[in-house]
Amino acid sequence: MQRLFWIVILCSITSCSLFDTKEEKMQKLVNEKLLQIDWSDVDAYPLFSDCDETVTKTLQRICFEKKILSHLSADLKAFSLKSEKEVDSVIYLDFRIKNDGNVHIVAIENKEILGRQKKEFVALLTKSLKSLPTIYPALKRGVPVNTKFRMPILLNSK
Repeated sequence: MQRLFWIVILCSITSCSLFDTKEEKMQKLVNEKLLQIDWSDVDAYPLFSDCDETVTKTLQRICFEKKILSHLSADLKAFSLKSEKEVDSVIYLDFRIKNDGNVHIVAIENKEILGRQKKEFVALLTKSLKSLPTIYPALKRGVPVNTKFRMPILLNSK
């Protein structure tokens, strides 16, 4: 009887991990590994087809940013801001590249400064993002993931 008592005490101290199944041990290991992953950073940035996927993450980011900036800049040149007073402000475009490569606008901050042209500007941004060449999504541990970006857009009516 004393022996059974000590076995029960020993099991409660060690959480009976000696009696875990292989699946339970594997699940514990997976959970520990998941907690160690930095989910706020990706292993590879989203890429366009002419960006090199074998270069460093920094160079991937630079290529991605240059391509998206040049595309948006070209489309935004068609927009002429009409204002009664001078405008020199920044609008922030928040967009998400989904794990399937599709792009969606999340928010546009400070768009109120556009006044009546707000709808036209948002429509132009949406059209521009939809017309981007194919984007290969960011990767985390080899799995395509959603990524969110913030881009400043300088408005100047001078």
